[in-house]
Amino acid sequence: MLHVNNLTHHYHSTTLSFSFSADQGSITAILGASGAGKSTLLTLLCGLLDPDDGKAEMDGVDFTNKAAHERPLSILFQEHNLFSHLKVEQNIAIGISPSLKLNDTQKMGVFDAAKSVGLAEYLGRLPDELSGGQKQRVALARCIVRRKPLLLLDEPFSALDPALRKEMLLLVKNMAEEQNITVLMVTHHPEDARLIADRLLFVDDGQVIYKGDLSVLDSPTPELKFYLNHK
Repeated sequence: MLHVNNLTHHYHSTTLSFSFSADQGSITAILGASGAGKSTLLTLLCGLLDPDDGKAEMDGVDFTNKAAHERPLSILFQEHNLFSHLKVEQNIAIGISPSLKLNDTQKMGVFDAAKSVGLAEYLGRLPDELSGGQKQRVALARCIVRRKPLLLLDEPFSALDPALRKEMLLLVKNMAEEQNITVLMVTHHPEDARLIADRLLFVDDGQVIYKGDLSVLDSPTPELKFYLNHK
């Protein structure tokens, strides 16, 4: 289970502070206007930004001050971040070992991850030989093979067409169910939340002002209603 308690970042005259919990195996959608603090929250969790206060725990273990590579999570950004000189197989394998030295079990794990995202036949290709959707599948497979208990999604499928975005989101949902992974998903699309999420966080002005059931999308709070009408 993920617990975030007053995880705080001061930016000029603005204070961003986040508190919430997420059950193991759940998918939480994070909505909010541009600049509300959604990506800052993920950046704090993944260790690319140091908090000024507060803490984050996974299964009772505090990872607030751990190095980024020691944290119990994977993150998928808007950009796929593939290495153009490495083949698909190697781009996935680097999620296990930066040296790319894998044993037979790990190699099978790479194949299984590629198969789970429909890329088993593309392992020998370079990123430039793939479509945008296929590149994001490689990045997702790299997250799968890491087998971390927490997955952060920072709008990784926002540039895809609606049908492909839906397909990728359902892949994430299947992954979460199969590996019992906790997912935090930043999105600008309420329909994404309806499709795969169990819970919703609404972030406004650097604060979590709603955390709870998705039914709020049908009977939104005033702040959420304003966002939905102007996003």
